[in-house]
Amino acid sequence: MSTIRLTMAQALLRFLDAQYVSRDGRETKFVRGVMGIFGHGNVTGLGEALERSSGSLTFIQGKNEQGMVHAAAAFAKQRNRMEIFACTSSIGPGALNMVTAAATATVNRIPVLLLPGDNFATRQPDPVLQQLEVAGDYTVSANDPFKPVSKYWDRIERPEQLMPALLQAMRVLTDPAETGAVTLALPQDVQAEAYDYPLSFFDKRVHYIDRRPPAPEALRRAAELVQSARRPLIVAGGGVLYAEAAEELKALAGTFGIPVAETQAGKGALPWDHPLNAGAIGVTGSLAANRLAQEADLVIGVGTRYSDFTTASKSAFRHPGVRFLNLNVSAFDGAKLSGTPLLADAREGLRLLREALQESGYASGYAPGEIAARKAEWDAEVNRLYTAEHEAGFAQTRALGVINAAVGPEAVIVCAAGSLPGDLHRLWRAAGPKTYHMEYGFSCMGYEVSGAFGAALADPRRDVYALVGDGSYLMLHSELLTSLQEGRKITVLLFDNHGFQCIHNLQREHGSDGFGNEFRRRSQETSRLTGAYLPIDFAAHARALGAKAYKASTPEELEEALRLAKEESITTLIEIPVVPGTNTGGYESWWNVGVPEVSVSGKVLEAHRGMKSRIEAVTVR
Repeated sequence: MSTIRLTMAQALLRFLDAQYVSRDGRETKFVRGVMGIFGHGNVTGLGEALERSSGSLTFIQGKNEQGMVHAAAAFAKQRNRMEIFACTSSIGPGALNMVTAAATATVNRIPVLLLPGDNFATRQPDPVLQQLEVAGDYTVSANDPFKPVSKYWDRIERPEQLMPALLQAMRVLTDPAETGAVTLALPQDVQAEAYDYPLSFFDKRVHYIDRRPPAPEALRRAAELVQSARRPLIVAGGGVLYAEAAEELKALAGTFGIPVAETQAGKGALPWDHPLNAGAIGVTGSLAANRLAQEADLVIGVGTRYSDFTTASKSAFRHPGVRFLNLNVSAFDGAKLSGTPLLADAREGLRLLREALQESGYASGYAPGEIAARKAEWDAEVNRLYTAEHEAGFAQTRALGVINAAVGPEAVIVCAAGSLPGDLHRLWRAAGPKTYHMEYGFSCMGYEVSGAFGAALADPRRDVYALVGDGSYLMLHSELLTSLQEGRKITVLLFDNHGFQCIHNLQREHGSDGFGNEFRRRSQETSRLTGAYLPIDFAAHARALGAKAYKASTPEELEEALRLAKEESITTLIEIPVVPGTNTGGYESWWNVGVPEVSVSGKVLEAHRGMKSRIEAVTVR
């Protein structure tokens, strides 16, 4: 057997550089490169290997460990999970900074490979700088917190352990049903140790992502379930987009007259103006979709994990006999809501279900013009909000209307947290797949700028816009600098509403007077944060980093700023001051949050009684 002597770090990179995936006969190089921030836990091992590597992996320098993992996840999401970046950090704080982003990737079913440095395997110099010492279990390090947020976790304590660990890592990263964050903890001494690796280990490997058809009996059960329904509703989740199943979704809905509602991850699966697209569903849903959901006798969930926002805390589907058919590659998601699972690739499952239903001559029982009328009513509401004026200044929904009209149908918008996801889910008119990039599985503040950079890496032909609130921008904007460094232009649309107004609204809706969520000075009279708003010049901050920047306080100024931003060749920020509270509200939806049973406030007690009555009305599934 021919061998080659390499350090563990060198072998790791050589293996990653030879990995490919294939779906539908299209072969794609799986690992595009490595994003990293070097420290004493990885610079002399993996860092040296990257510096001297003769392979094709691209190295991108991150500025914040969480931010670079968000960028890697966004890249994989935009590429439909067919390509990834690995991410490396030092031990201790560098590694721990990646944990939040690892959870974000795992919750969203997005593949990302994490390579944090770890303590010395020999323990000879213990405790080293940044080492976490747990007196009762000395095997624990700062990398152990990755275990609950990773789909696969391993610690490479000998260089030869790398081989089985990488094979398992690739198994998970390329499995549509199991994918998420994969963590390989790399002790800093082992990274530099050499081993005689078999040359065959570095041969080109193609991981085939086969489209799994449904079992014949499962398909028969599914078809019978649909045939018995008069008012079915399709809920399109992210799995529709990852499986590139938009055309099959359109065909199934159109053939049988079934309306389609979209989750945050599934938005864009149908164009917004498709006659059967009822819009967003759930807590952040449209009136059309939520009313159809209330009356549906069958919910056909396609590639959805049924989060509480999608189901309105399990209150969205109110028909007394409602049943669920769950088409999903994951048995875990397929079993939710006591549903009938149809375990299959979304594209294959939709195609075969349509063919089975055509043989039976099935048609839904919606009245002629019913879906069109509800859609027209909602389109009129969106038009109203997109042109709404506010006496105190620029309304957030009006700003979104200007942006939606200006950016063009091929542009990609990226968002994650605050009040913007609700407005965008309800109002944004997505022209088609991969134009609406929302991280709402974890709704992780700080994803927006990093995610936009990742999306721009994934699809440089498109204009990419990060829509971000001031609170989320302040949490994590560091990869804006990386976009400048890499020459990947993004446009950051920063909505300045003086704080965490989404949660401020949630407080006040449940009996609070508002506390601790606005960016105000401390008042000498109350000793609380109730003074004047903090003056922050976000445009000046972006310019200081090297970006172009504009400020737009009116619709006309925003239209002009968007026009100028399109002409810029580098990353640009537009600061948009909006009136707090000018976001959309709920449309016959509800969200279950804990409200105190005991309080000195009568408003809180009243809110608790209202919440309790809603909880009691929900059927537990």
